[in-house]
Amino acid sequence: MLKYLWDPANAITIIGLLFSSTSLFLALSEHLELSVAVALWAVLSDHLDGYVAGRTKGRDPDVAKMGASLDGFADMVYGAVLPAVIVVKVSQASPLALAIATALLVAGAIRLSYFVNFGRSCNECFLGVPLSYDVPLLALVFLLKPLIPAEAFSDVVNIGFLLLAMLWRMSRLFVCHHSAQQCIRQ
Repeated sequence: MLKYLWDPANAITIIGLLFSSTSLFLALSEHLELSVAVALWAVLSDHLDGYVAGRTKGRDPDVAKMGASLDGFADMVYGAVLPAVIVVKVSQASPLALAIATALLVAGAIRLSYFVNFGRSCNECFLGVPLSYDVPLLALVFLLKPLIPAEAFSDVVNIGFLLLAMLWRMSRLFVCHHSAQQCIRQ
């Protein structure tokens, strides 16, 4: 099975998983800001692996299939598991945080399952917001933290990620891929 990792795109995906693993470790170690910073590298790896995969000439179809599965797993780790852990940490393991973390995980799994089975629409749009938007949202929230009253910070995180899980991922909202000319609601 290691032969699939010699593919440049798959190797980049594994590097992204290493960033995700490091980010999870940092979050669990109470270094939330650093965790988010490392997670941004996982997002970058995710975007780079797709770019490389699409431009690799003569790519073996089995290697590409393995890469697609690896990519989905990596997306779930940095795009749902990590934000769920950070929500729980920021909210000091409150029951509300458990509910929001569960919603993030379920919505992420549904979103990725839909994408794996149906892909993009004919006009290159994604149904629902991609998981890769979670980490930049975390980064934005942590950048704005000095402007948010300390007692309200966990509420801002909870509300932001509850909205992301429930309204965006499972809605009929379409997000267009950068190569799309226009996005038409179906």
